[in-house]
Amino acid sequence: MAALNLSRSVTVLGSTGSIGVSTLDLLDAAQTCGSADVEVVALTAGRNVARLAEQALRWRPQVAVIDDESLLEELRARLDGSGVRAAAGRSAVIEAAQMDAPWVMSSIVGSAGLAPTLAAARTGAIVALANKESLVCAGPALLETARVHGGVVVPVDSEHSAIFQALQEHWSDAVGRIILTASGGPFRTWTRQAMSAATPEQAVAHPNWSMGAKISIDSATMMNKALEMIEAAYLFSVRPEQIDVIVHPQSIIHSLVEYLDGSTLAQLGPPDMRTPIAYALAWPGRISWPAPHLDLAAIGSLTFEEPDLERFPAIGLARQALKIGGGAPAAMNAANEAAVAAFLDRRIGFLDIAATVAQTLEQMDAEGALVASGDSDVLECAMAIDRQARAVASTILQHGARTH
Repeated sequence: MAALNLSRSVTVLGSTGSIGVSTLDLLDAAQTCGSADVEVVALTAGRNVARLAEQALRWRPQVAVIDDESLLEELRARLDGSGVRAAAGRSAVIEAAQMDAPWVMSSIVGSAGLAPTLAAARTGAIVALANKESLVCAGPALLETARVHGGVVVPVDSEHSAIFQALQEHWSDAVGRIILTASGGPFRTWTRQAMSAATPEQAVAHPNWSMGAKISIDSATMMNKALEMIEAAYLFSVRPEQIDVIVHPQSIIHSLVEYLDGSTLAQLGPPDMRTPIAYALAWPGRISWPAPHLDLAAIGSLTFEEPDLERFPAIGLARQALKIGGGAPAAMNAANEAAVAAFLDRRIGFLDIAATVAQTLEQMDAEGALVASGDSDVLECAMAIDRQARAVASTILQHGARTH
């Protein structure tokens, strides 16, 4: 059923990042063309106070929240006389996530998005999920929290949105494989030797997508695909061996579902994040907006390659983390965040990112530090593993990761 004249009250967590900006752009386009009536309840951001204030003045939410408390006075000054309440700090972000908005975009980057996402799930909202870490660190608990409270998690990553659309519920027992597509990033054709000298500027120059620095680095290492494999295992209740990755440089086919009868369903579209956001916004229907059209004749051809696991070891690390289970996915994510930050600060080389993650998993597994206690609070457990993994990764970074 098409979702025409959609009415939504929404909150955007992480509104100044690439997904948050695309979300507000999509809302504006849908509202302008008359297919949606949107009320923004709350906006939150990390440190970009100028853009947050600009967004708040445009959308007039009840509250605008900046995570960095030192920027509260500046936010208040920028919003003076607007009627928009300014707030700051992690607790204020979580309070914003719990406000009365039946649709919440969770697009805070990194493990910082876990607590607000869980808070939103407890309200029974539709959680449009662009925060990978929420699933990687606490996927089963997040999905169960949403279910118990009458809500649902709708993935916004283009790959998981594609699977979500192609995976029809009454066919779920007939799934053979889920096939995640990967662009290959900016270093798809580079030699390992060339990759060892790659700069942050080269690594963030994605050939197809416009994303933030951290996500762009993850694409260059294919760690984004590794994290997506873990997400897919949780989201779609499939075994790790049912998840494959194929490199598709054009980024037109966003992912595929292969059924046991030999049929394979794929979702296609131009590489524009507003399309999966639009699907999540209107779910379970669809909304009309000035969407970019797919011109297959102009594209000409679609190509595919097997991923090179030697140059891009992150995929193997995801399989290892899923096999270990427990806190391994959370540790993998935390070590990657620490390593990416070090690379962006030019303290390590590009190949050191995956090497740091591998050594962190190896060390924590050997120490028995990845076993999650069954009766622990999911957020506390995930954050404890996150902290420990960052500490281990920090030590490895100080002494130099072993690249092979």
